[in-house]
Amino acid sequence: MSDQEPESPQMSPYMAEVEEGKRYFWCSCGKSKNQPFCDGSHKGTDFKPVPFVAETTGTVTLCGCKKTDDGPWCDGSHLLY
Repeated sequence: MSDQEPESPQMSPYMAEVEEGKRYFWCSCGKSKNQPFCDGSHKGTDFKPVPFVAETTGTVTLCGCKKTDDGPWCDGSHLLY
């Protein structure tokens, strides 16, 4: 992980609609204007987007505070801040 701290765009999870089998890239730096997904704003930092493939079509809970230990998934870390 980076020595830099990610920005926390919101202190609650994002409820995102995904499609089964489609690949997504979760923003780990918090700078993306397309939250919770990466738009390349991490360039010039040590952060990297976190790829994942949707297992089913529907709503998933993605971390918004960027403090999760289980990225891209919300693990409740926002409750500690």
